[in-house]
Amino acid sequence: MTVLETTRVRVRRAANVAKLPRELPLGRILDGDCVEAMRRLPDASVDCVFADPPYNLQLGGDLNRPDGSMVDAVTDHWDQFASFRAYDDFTRAWLSEARRVLKPDGSLWVIGSYHNIYRVGAILQDLGFWILNDIVWRKSNPMPNFKGTRFTNAHETLLWASMGEKAKYHFNYRAMKTLNDELQMRSDWLLPICSGPERLKEGGHKVHPTQKPEALLYRVLLATTEKGDVVLDPFFGTGTTGAVAKRLGRQWIGCEREDIYRDAAYARIEKELPLDESALATMQSAKGAPRVAFGALVENGYLKPGTEVFDKKRKWIATVRADGSLECAGRTGSIHSLGKDLQGAPSCNGWTFWHYEADGDVKPIDAARQLYLLATED
Repeated sequence: MTVLETTRVRVRRAANVAKLPRELPLGRILDGDCVEAMRRLPDASVDCVFADPPYNLQLGGDLNRPDGSMVDAVTDHWDQFASFRAYDDFTRAWLSEARRVLKPDGSLWVIGSYHNIYRVGAILQDLGFWILNDIVWRKSNPMPNFKGTRFTNAHETLLWASMGEKAKYHFNYRAMKTLNDELQMRSDWLLPICSGPERLKEGGHKVHPTQKPEALLYRVLLATTEKGDVVLDPFFGTGTTGAVAKRLGRQWIGCEREDIYRDAAYARIEKELPLDESALATMQSAKGAPRVAFGALVENGYLKPGTEVFDKKRKWIATVRADGSLECAGRTGSIHSLGKDLQGAPSCNGWTFWHYEADGDVKPIDAARQLYLLATED
């Protein structure tokens, strides 16, 4: 082999090595500035980014309650910027990196308040993201406005965006509807702020001033990610995203420059226990769910003959028969046809109309179908 041929081989090998995907630091919190940390991640390598960036609150001095005590407000250096332009430059930098590391069908979530969310929204649109929803997190227990000079700030806004107007994205519609008691999940979410045992404290003081409630992240991740997906949080804080991701069987990567927050996050996530396989099963969309006959559940013992099933209001109670049909007040039929006839409706989805009791809980019979599907997976 000539010197020229040897050189060409080395160049090709170097090019091939450069194309190999870098290993993802799953389950790790990357130290330092989030923009620099994200630059260490490969292109198109994460499924979801959840970002809780600095709000740039522009607080002017201390805030006191009517009794004179001081409010534990956000006065940390990481929330302070010299100007709106400086904040915009920072926002554009981290959003650009988030866009680079997201897969083509990935989702971006950003949470903020009136101080910053409109600036963030404009910049993410300029970068090519497509806003799918703005979610209002309405706090059931907000901090009051002590001065009485404005309305109480009782909500924050989440922007959910895809990679572009025509980009594919994940949305677990059925899981959200089930979570919301068989009603379509709305874009206003009533959830309490983080408090009680969930709030991390050290020496009687909050470890992090803006720790988000786990219920909020639970809903976000359940709605737009699948088991095994990689979730990146560029502003990891005390690890709410990582704790919930671990519980739901998702992979996570965090970025956090403050030592005290990283230490608290690792300790917290270490204690978190993932859900077992059966608990992780969620309702599938009709389009994606494999066809399963109700009779298959009966013959495999998931709903035995003689079991009573009923509508949510228990107006009608039917008995499961050996062939998978139902009987109610002298009428018989399939789970769909009997439900339709009893209601006098043009159609009926029997999987969500009929319910049963199991271990003291009331569940739609679709829950039994999901258990059956899980047991029959290869």
